[in-house]
Formats: sequence, C-alpha cells, structure tokens
Amino acid sequence: MDCIKCKTKSCRTTEPCQAQKFDAEELILTYHLPENMEIVQAAAQLVDNGRAGTLSRLQEVIEFSRSMNFQRIGIAYCYGMEIDAALVTTIFRESGFKVYPVSCTTGGFKQSVVNVTSKIEKVSCNPLAQAGQLNHESVDFTITVGLCLGHDILFNKHIKSFTSTLLVKDRVHNHNPIDAIKN
Repeated sequence: MDCIKCKTKSCRTTEPCQAQKFDAEELILTYHLPENMEIVQAAAQLVDNGRAGTLSRLQEVIEFSRSMNFQRIGIAYCYGMEIDAALVTTIFRESGFKVYPVSCTTGGFKQSVVNVTSKIEKVSCNPLAQAGQLNHESVDFTITVGLCLGHDILFNKHIKSFTSTLLVKDRVHNHNPIDAIKN
C-alpha cells in the first residue's frame, strides 16, 4: 500500500481501497470496545462540528483530558526543555489537574551505565525511569515534552498510561520539525 501514490483516494469517500490488507469488520468491532469508543468520542469533540483548527495543541490536550475525566497528568520532559515543561505544568495545575513532571535525567545514571558502549561518565537520559516513575504515580495520561528520538520510543514502549506528544524536539528548526521539509 502506498497512499501517497494512490490516484483514486477512494478511502476519502468511505469506500475501501483495493490495496488494504486489514480486516475492516474486526477493526470496527475493536473501535466499538468501550475503552476505545470513549477515546474516539473525546477526540471527535475536538474536531467535529467545525472545531478543527480552533484550539491550540495545548488547549486540545487540556480539553481532551477533561473529556476523558483524567485527573492525574504525567509530563515526561527533556531536561533541556525544563522551562517549557514548567510552564506546561503550571497551566495544567491551573486547569485543575494533579501534575507529575518527571525529567529525563531522573535516577542520575551515568551514560556509561545505560549504554554499555559509551565512555561518557556524564548523566544519561533515563526514559525507562521516567516511565517507571509515572507508572508508580498511577497517572491517567502522560504528555511528552521534547524527549530525544530513541528515548521517546523506549518511554512510549514502557509507559502504562495513555500518552500523547505535546512537543517534539528539533533543535535545528526551533522544535517545529515540519520546517525541515517546507524550507
């Protein structure tokens, strides 16, 4: 399947594509599971009825969290973005949530301990500890703020709560990675 090269775009008219290899009936049943339906409906509130494009990503996350009745919000952030994470933490707390921000350096592990091929003795990012700490805090929802590539993968693999990204790190393009293809 290569949706970019597709000429018919039949999926945009609610018609199935001849290239699809998934079981549509099975997927519909999965969507209709209560735990998935709740997410689908909360997400739809943000884009349906002409609301798409009217809220910032931060506003969407707050509104989505309220729709889902999340109370405990985890923030997994890169220490290099601590000022931004502190602002996000304040905004969520002022919005009535209990917030648990956890830095990527939590645990204070040396890089040579985390990465056996490294000779660096400085502190390492520790996405497994971030996930472990937020799992221990029993957060309902976790937001990532600027985790490094690779670290975000490990974090997402080990976090137990629902998770979304608020900010992707891109040092070259002021944390707006889409600029790399537009310029």
